[in-house]
Amino acid sequence: MSKAPDDTQKPKESGQNGYTYAEAGVDIDAGNALVQAIKPLAKSTRRSGADADLGGFGGLFDLKAAGFTDPILVAANDGVGTKLKIAIDAGIHDTVGIDLVAMCVNDLVVQGAEPLLFLDYLATGKLEVEAATQIIAGIAEGCRQAGAALVGGETAEMPGMYSGDDYDLAGFALGAAERGTLLPHDLAAGDVLLGLASNGLHSNGFSLVRRLVADNGLSLDAPAPFDETRSLGAALLEPTRIYVKCLLPLLKAGKIKALAHITGGGFTENIPRVLPKGLDAEIDLAMVEVPAVFKWLDKLGNIGATEMLRTFNCGVGMVLAIDKTDAADATLSLREAGERIVTLGALIDSSTNEPQVKYSGTLSL
Repeated sequence: MSKAPDDTQKPKESGQNGYTYAEAGVDIDAGNALVQAIKPLAKSTRRSGADADLGGFGGLFDLKAAGFTDPILVAANDGVGTKLKIAIDAGIHDTVGIDLVAMCVNDLVVQGAEPLLFLDYLATGKLEVEAATQIIAGIAEGCRQAGAALVGGETAEMPGMYSGDDYDLAGFALGAAERGTLLPHDLAAGDVLLGLASNGLHSNGFSLVRRLVADNGLSLDAPAPFDETRSLGAALLEPTRIYVKCLLPLLKAGKIKALAHITGGGFTENIPRVLPKGLDAEIDLAMVEVPAVFKWLDKLGNIGATEMLRTFNCGVGMVLAIDKTDAADATLSLREAGERIVTLGALIDSSTNEPQVKYSGTLSL
């Protein structure tokens, strides 16, 4: 015989106070408090074309005020993936918002577009205002790094959908490019491939990372084996690098032929996405400076170079295809912007229908 439900499970009887949304697990007051807390954060991201305050039913943007004449709009959306579980378990929430913005705006700039505005979606079982404010502070920081205005978003408190402290993030970015300037274009054999250094893992491969951490009984609070100045959690949460501001001057000068954002799939899957039939990418792996976190993961999981190159960025977060006559000037411009650059290789003629990456040298794992 089943047990009688306890008092919290019984339906209300006639004469008792009516049901409230709060009793169902949704705190409207907490949502309002969050909106007030994040208004200054959104205001800090204002740029030409976007100066409205939060609170409307939609975000506004004035393309003419932003200086565009005949623009093509480019949109992208993405999330942070299971890197969020590291943030949740480590109790570190102020950097994953940067990842959210980065994964969207880096995908805009590879098409030649300038990021203009950003919207976020935060879903959780129970809204914790302090943690949510930290998350959105990270989003605002990412927007400032990208030059995009945070024009709105949505916070969804959904009891029963998420357990404990779990939450999820989604981001939506809109950019623009003048007609005729979109990438890729005019690629040819002999074009030089430059790589921009990553900050580390960025936001890919974390299901494998978490599996290795769990299977080896590692604590996120302990010093990172590859960086004892930080906890393992903090080191793994190093945010994705945003490449927008360093690339825009070269884009506007017409010096970039193609860009590839190195996310899930690594070099192997992402570079061919921007190549036409008849061209391959030839990359010398000996030129790649592999950060310590990747060497640690490879050793911990006995992963091997082939799988590492298909799963992680291995130290390069963005690849540029540049005419060889522009490579020296582009390298100087990027270094002056604070980027670390490596010459990876070049585009070569191919007899196959599907572009591919051909490797030489050995990855220093």
